[in-house]
Amino acid sequence: MFDALKVKNDCVNWIRDFFKNNGPDCNAVVGISGGKDSSIAAALCVEALGRDRVIGVLMPQGEQHDIDMAYLLVNTLDIRHFVVNIGDTVKALKDSMPIELSNQSVVNLPPRIRMATLYAISQSNNGRVVNTCNLSEDWVGYSTRYGDAAGDFSPMSQLTVTEVKQIGRLLGLPDVLVDKTPIDGLCGKTDEENLGFTYEELDIYIRTGKIADAAKKELIDKKHKANLFKLEMMPSFKPEI
Repeated sequence: MFDALKVKNDCVNWIRDFFKNNGPDCNAVVGISGGKDSSIAAALCVEALGRDRVIGVLMPQGEQHDIDMAYLLVNTLDIRHFVVNIGDTVKALKDSMPIELSNQSVVNLPPRIRMATLYAISQSNNGRVVNTCNLSEDWVGYSTRYGDAAGDFSPMSQLTVTEVKQIGRLLGLPDVLVDKTPIDGLCGKTDEENLGFTYEELDIYIRTGKIADAAKKELIDKKHKANLFKLEMMPSFKPEI
């Protein structure tokens, strides 16, 4: 049985150890979307390091319909934060392209610009960038390589969505942040509608190998296999010398 309190405390200690070994005086820099993952990652860092060493970065692309959730998070945690609107940057880069971008390129461009923004702020504020991915999304490749999948340390990438939410409740975050339905922000569909299965089904399958729907099992397995490269180190040629 998942012991959320123990895992939360262990994760907090792990974050402290990371900073002890990789920048004792550094700050945790986290991109704040207003969703559960960035909210819980930020809260874990606050518990581990104190609010004065956590910096939130809000990065709307033009108008963000749920930006109030991001402000709720930084105000709840009382952390320093910056707002960088990436709308003009995304447009300028798309307009300067000598080719017509594929739909997938258009989708992945904003997360990669956000990651470049995070690192710019991090390097200017003695920071370490927090990766906010969870195991469930990583399992099926629901992240952008060198975008939201990047970071300097990853406190939640071995925890499923179900487990992350349990930890979020222990951290005292508002329910609206922990239980907020994740939406891709592009087509208006929820993550689960895009994926073709629920996180509950996926999480049970990850932890137990059990799933009732054979078609969903096949879909999950297909996505997992196709996206394994995102979770592995870049292959490198090793010459025989």
